[in-house]
Amino acid sequence: MEHAQQVQLILNFLNEIGLPYRVLEFTGDTFLPGLRHSQGVLDIDMAKLRHPGDILHEAGHYAVCEPKERHLLDGDIYKTGLQHQRPKQQMMGEEMAATAWSVAAAKYLGFSLDVVFHDDGYRGNSDNLIQAFEQGGGIGHPLLGAYQMSCPEQGFPNMQAWIRTVSWV
Repeated sequence: MEHAQQVQLILNFLNEIGLPYRVLEFTGDTFLPGLRHSQGVLDIDMAKLRHPGDILHEAGHYAVCEPKERHLLDGDIYKTGLQHQRPKQQMMGEEMAATAWSVAAAKYLGFSLDVVFHDDGYRGNSDNLIQAFEQGGGIGHPLLGAYQMSCPEQGFPNMQAWIRTVSWV
């Protein structure tokens, strides 16, 4: 499946689950090419986007974030989170949960995991992450259960809710 088809399937999915995003053009460098966080909305610049799977991972941050704090996802979400006194451990947990969420979304959409874990990302650990998730391990999926997002009967990667509503704050 080509890049444009993958992107369209992902955008259709984000629309289906009600996750906020905007397609627009922007200038300047971003953490990931073609993606930026903007006050609780994921901005996507199609001309700069290199890897469709990056949309899934970044969307995962919105999906798993503490609901009352979603609007704080802006710019470098870790640094901005610290500025807003978001606990480091909470944000690290959300990073892991966003990774697992992106795996669940990729599988739901029928993608192979190398769409999310491409060679240009994850500091050279893409193959290890693919192997871990394919063998039933991987990081972050227990948090999806704790957030009442993964399906309790079928287990991860099956989801009962794509956007977290359970608040711990």
